[in-house]
Amino acid sequence: MPRESFPMGSVRIRPGTVRNLELPITKLVTGADVSLPVRVVHGREDGPTVWVDAAIHGDEVNGVEVIRQMMAGLDPKTFRGTLIAVPVVNVLGFMNGDRYLPDRRDLNRSFPGSGRGSLASRIAHLFMTEVVDKCEVGIDLHTGADRRSNLPQIRADLDDRRTHELAERFGAPVMLHAKIRDGSLRHAARERGATVLLYEAGENLRFDDYAVDAGVVGVRRVLAALGMVEDDPGPADPPSRECRQSSWVRARRTGILRLDAHLGQEVADGERLGSLVDSFGKTLRAVYANRSGVVIGRNEAPLVNSGDAIVHIAW
Repeated sequence: MPRESFPMGSVRIRPGTVRNLELPITKLVTGADVSLPVRVVHGREDGPTVWVDAAIHGDEVNGVEVIRQMMAGLDPKTFRGTLIAVPVVNVLGFMNGDRYLPDRRDLNRSFPGSGRGSLASRIAHLFMTEVVDKCEVGIDLHTGADRRSNLPQIRADLDDRRTHELAERFGAPVMLHAKIRDGSLRHAARERGATVLLYEAGENLRFDDYAVDAGVVGVRRVLAALGMVEDDPGPADPPSRECRQSSWVRARRTGILRLDAHLGQEVADGERLGSLVDSFGKTLRAVYANRSGVVIGRNEAPLVNSGDAIVHIAW
């Protein structure tokens, strides 16, 4: 018996087809429509329903490229199940190269939202009802915040067996057990029964090949693990390192940051990571690791103030 068509917005997608569509969000002051771009791959054969999203923060563009490349090789005629791809969730922030929405709200603190709330709340509500509520598994693609770069990593509830299995299959260099924040997509989706992986990699407002490549392969591994595609990139080599905690080394002086530690580097407690210097190059303070672990994040800003986060270490 053939699969049923898949409902999305006001349309239905036939089995064995790909459909691009737009879900209305709001209007600009000019009267132009603003819509959520969605691509649905509805396979001919039964299987899970999964979503992949990016740019919940409008300046985090690596995930947009991950989705573009990942979708390029999918054939709806051999695909099993249904994939919903939303490359740009925060459309208005993306247009302005801004992390936030025009009302300065953080979309990833606005879930599950409300159809009658703020703009952020309405976008969150639309995403929940049209995407999350139809899916069993979700992959939420993120990038380091302003002037920070992240080692490719999965952040998830590793105490949940199903989540742990999929995080392992994704195969990022690190998988970090991370608490769920109220108002986040991950929290709201978990409350609705979905298994969610959050991928962090690279820096904002730029394409980092190492972040994009790891993301594309990781998403494909998850789709293969779920039986949705035959083309399995195979297990990661080396396998993901599981970390249970993380913390930032912070600047103890204001100065110009000269950082030697690189992403993925193994560091020992007390190891020198770099230095803070003045404008003539005089060392003001050395920067040391406050514990042993792996570097999963770096501050890329040359100028830092006392107390700023410099190096993110996980263990």
